[in-house]
Amino acid sequence: MLVLSYLGILALIPLLTEKNDREVQWHAKHGLVLLVAYLVLMVGIMIASFVVGFFGMLQIPLWLGYLVVIILGITNALNGKRFVIPGVSEFAEKL
Repeated sequence: MLVLSYLGILALIPLLTEKNDREVQWHAKHGLVLLVAYLVLMVGIMIASFVVGFFGMLQIPLWLGYLVVIILGITNALNGKRFVIPGVSEFAEKL
């Protein structure tokens, strides 16, 4: 369930099924907030690339950064740690 927490929309599975496990809930909320933040940034880059044109090249570094954060989140979750992401973690704590 910890791995599913960081695999995009699949984070809904542990969020909805593991209501009593606080650790799984923490990671699932962070995974969902991370996904939403990534999607918002990606849409922003797409809109900016339509307007200006050269922002489209930022999509690959953004995707790579998202991938690295997902891998770090999964690795830390499996090791019993929490990977605190500035901005994302504060928002996820409020959910």
